[in-house]
Amino acid sequence: MATEFVARGSDLELVGIRKEFPGFTAIENLDLHIPAGEFFALLGPSGCGKTTTLRLVAGLEAPTAGKLLIGGKDVTSTKPHERPVNTVFQSYALFPHMSVLENVAFGLRQRKVEDPLKKATEALELVQLAHLAQRRPQQLSGGQQQRVALARALVNRPSLLLLDEPLGALDLKLRREMQIELKAIQMEVGLTFLHVTHDQEEAMDMADTVAVMNKGRIEQMGAPEALYDRPHTVFVAKFLGQSNLFIGDIVESSASSLSINVAGNKISVPKDRAEKHEGKIAIGVRPEKADLHQSKPAVSSNDNLIGPGEVLDIRFTGVSNQFLVEIPGIGQVTVFEQNEGNSTVALGDQVYVTWQVAHSFGLADLPDSVEE
Repeated sequence: MATEFVARGSDLELVGIRKEFPGFTAIENLDLHIPAGEFFALLGPSGCGKTTTLRLVAGLEAPTAGKLLIGGKDVTSTKPHERPVNTVFQSYALFPHMSVLENVAFGLRQRKVEDPLKKATEALELVQLAHLAQRRPQQLSGGQQQRVALARALVNRPSLLLLDEPLGALDLKLRREMQIELKAIQMEVGLTFLHVTHDQEEAMDMADTVAVMNKGRIEQMGAPEALYDRPHTVFVAKFLGQSNLFIGDIVESSASSLSINVAGNKISVPKDRAEKHEGKIAIGVRPEKADLHQSKPAVSSNDNLIGPGEVLDIRFTGVSNQFLVEIPGIGQVTVFEQNEGNSTVALGDQVYVTWQVAHSFGLADLPDSVEE
């Protein structure tokens, strides 16, 4: 089934890309290399430049400066239809008067490709919809329509598939199912996928590599686990999940760790998990790495301890309880605890918060509200 689709991915390279629009610069000096066969996600908020980047790759926009290469070939000046690229958009744009099979075969017929229906059937087999080939799009669910749009893109044998918020119109359950299917299809066909999304969970679930974009540049790039565990900047720490950040001047430094003092609380980070080693620094920890204690615990040098503070809010999310604790001199701290049905912490309780020093991270910058 669909063996012709396998291992046709090409690498993508953006060199010194700059894109200016009247009154603002959307992308600043972007260098990016996506290896062949990789599932790559461009992640960021609205207006960060990710969709502009995708449109540049598709040929729908021309860069102000720089060049684009697909499979080592410079395509900077190549017209969109001449690039080995196809795009799947959030709006599926299927022809309502055509069957599913004819929708998938449409582009092949336009280009007079041999055996269009055979190739369209193979593409539908790949997305497990061959049994619905004769239905009209309006007879399909949202997830099925999404798969038809994907088959229509895959049938052209692109070297690079661009996904522009492709799951944004689906409900949560269907979106999760499609995430799994998209990843499985990508691994089977061997194409290079460039996925643009503002959904952090979607990017981290599906991509081999995630590039977090902010204000026209890549803030940090790497494997999803690495970005989450070791963010380098305030933006990445806050955009990828939640983070507790503590700001202070470095008052102690050893061969292996750095420490700050915040309202009498010593907070440490391993040196190899800190982006700066002098001056004022923001040290962070993810809420699920922290623990609550209803009495002051005994800790070692391997632990950070802050408190006591008052429990201001408790939220039950199903898999966890989320606690908001106000600690004098520090502010509000969030702690996630696995829901095991045995929590005795109540609103108004005085609690302490601990976490392992090894789970701290030190950022390269400070929150905008903090002066150097």
